Formats: sequence, structure tokens, C-alpha cells
Amino acid sequence: MTARLDAQIAFLNEADRLKSIVRATTLTDGSRYENSAEHSWHLTLYALVLADQAGPDVDITRVIQMLILHDLVEIDAGDTPIFDEVDAAAVARAEAAAATRIFGLLPEDQGPALRAIWEEFEAAQTPDAQFAKSLDRFQPPMQNLASGGGSWTDYNVSEDRIAARVGAKIAIGAPRLWDYARARIAAFFANIPKG
Repeated sequence: MTARLDAQIAFLNEADRLKSIVRATTLTDGSRYENSAEHSWHLTLYALVLADQAGPDVDITRVIQMLILHDLVEIDAGDTPIFDEVDAAAVARAEAAAATRIFGLLPEDQGPALRAIWEEFEAAQTPDAQFAKSLDRFQPPMQNLASGGGSWTDYNVSEDRIAARVGAKIAIGAPRLWDYARARIAAFFANIPKG
């Protein structure tokens, strides 16, 4: 019993490090950049509140599990901003190694099960994972809109680039959310003074 609890607490203490991983997206008030733990928590709230946007085959409890776990690998691999040009294969390798280490802290009957949830999210093939991935791509634009552009300004991105990077991923699991986001993103860019 003690060894099991020791392993579980070791994992939970390690997960606390996610609070130190700074992301490229600001808080909605623009006062500072959010950290990955805040992002994960916020996404679970998105799933709870926006559950009516999910397809009929989506289990919101599983979606919430995916979203609370999905960024734990950033403890080792760091956050990869959506508008960065990166070696996707190298990022995937780093994240897989992080998953092995981090989920490996848990007892043998828990670690593989939680890693499987993380892998399902990453593969984005099931209805649950597709909805979870859609929310993960939907939340940052909502924050950028609320903060007056946020990371869009930092990365000098266009409306077309936003649609290309996040639009399809949102539309797969939550088409109505993409319709909602696309209209607001278009309005945002239409109101930027042309220089």
C-alpha cells in the first residue's frame, strides 16, 4: 500500500511541474502568458461547458481525462506553439519519451492505462479524441480574440494561416465550434487597420 501511494504521489508531484511550462497564449485579459497546467484545466472546463457541441458518440468523461493528461509531456518536451515552424517528428519523439518517463512513475496498473488515454488523444482517431483535439485547438483562438490578438500579433499570423493550422482540426470534432470561431476570427481581421 505504501509503495503504491509513494508512486502515485511521485507522479502527482511531477505533474505539478506543468505549472512552470509557459505557453505562447496569454490569459484572456492579456496580463501574462498562461502556463500549461492552466491551459489543461481550462480545457477540461471547456469540455464540461461545451459538451453539447460534441457528437453523439462522445464520452465527455473520457474527453476530460484526455484534456487533463494531454500536456503532461510538456514537462520534459516543452510547449510547441501552434505557429512555430518545428520538426514535427522530433517533437513527437520527445513527447513519447516524456510519456514513457512520466506515466512510468505510476503503479503498473495505472501508468499504462493513463498513457493509453494520452496516446488516444495524440492519434485523434476516436470521436472522443477528435472532440478533445478540437477543443485544444479552439481554446487558444478564443483567448486570442478576448485579449485583442494575443499570440497572433506575436507570431504575425494571418486569418488564412489560423484557418490552415487550427480550422480543420476544430472542424473534425466540433464543426459548429469552427463555424463560430471562423466568423469571429474573420471579424477580428476585418477590423485591423490596413497599413
